[in-house]
Amino acid sequence: MLTRQRKQHLLEVLKQDGQIVAKSLSEQLGLSEDTIRRDLRQLAEEGLLQRVHGGALPVSPAIGTFAERQQISSDAKPAIGRAAAAMIQPGQVVFVDGGTTAVQLARHLPRTLKATVITHSPSIAVELVEHPHVDVIMIGGRLFKHSIVGVGAATIEAIGRVRADLYFMGVCSLHPEAGISTGDFEEACVKRALSEAALQTVVLASPEKLNTASPYQIAPLSQVNGIVVNAAVAETLIAPYRKMGITITLA
Repeated sequence: MLTRQRKQHLLEVLKQDGQIVAKSLSEQLGLSEDTIRRDLRQLAEEGLLQRVHGGALPVSPAIGTFAERQQISSDAKPAIGRAAAAMIQPGQVVFVDGGTTAVQLARHLPRTLKATVITHSPSIAVELVEHPHVDVIMIGGRLFKHSIVGVGAATIEAIGRVRADLYFMGVCSLHPEAGISTGDFEEACVKRALSEAALQTVVLASPEKLNTASPYQIAPLSQVNGIVVNAAVAETLIAPYRKMGITITLA
């Protein structure tokens, strides 16, 4: 089998099975694991999959610019934002992440809600400027332009001084085995700090992020209390998360 044919076969297996196990595939094709791993490495360099220990997973499409990501799942994100906003109770202190789905959460907060939103996202803060009863606390740091959020040591230090009731996390990827992950190391560190500083972590997961992986793990799914997903998502996709005891909210 030629290299091009092998790679095409690997992508077809990934699409069909949702994962590639290098050892099993090498036995099936009668090839060495080294050959399969080399092909996977090259496909990962082309951005066509995400390598993980023992094989590969689908790569998240949520790695484009902020403007590009606004066009992905544009119908699902407002519903997810509305459902997440309804979870916030009066008087709570809430971390709200950056990202296009989190912006929808901010837009759907009830005008009567009295609460405190702490965010490292200028986009979220601007969305809440006209909200009459929500106090907004901004966390600074170096601006990570891809996600329009603050990152770095100063950001993490400020987060560590807060104890929030809820953290609404935006992610690039969510997978039962690979956990929650994103495409930038520093951003992963900030998200992890936010989760550790909150009593509960709720992940905002638009459909394209489910069962994918990104390079930097934020945390295992054991750290997640809830996931908000679009109601149209197939039950087979969310069943593994239900089995882990995670509360699934269909938006």
